[in-house]
Amino acid sequence: MKTLIALLAAAFVMVGCNTVKGMGQDIQKAGGAIEDAAKKK
Repeated sequence: MKTLIALLAAAFVMVGCNTVKGMGQDIQKAGGAIEDAAKKK
């Protein structure tokens, strides 16, 4: 059951990003947002 959930989650992530490059950009944006939040404190 856990394997099925993990596969479905991975599928949704890949569909949302479309490509590995897109996934990298999404991760980079998330990292930037975390960095900005840390700088504001």
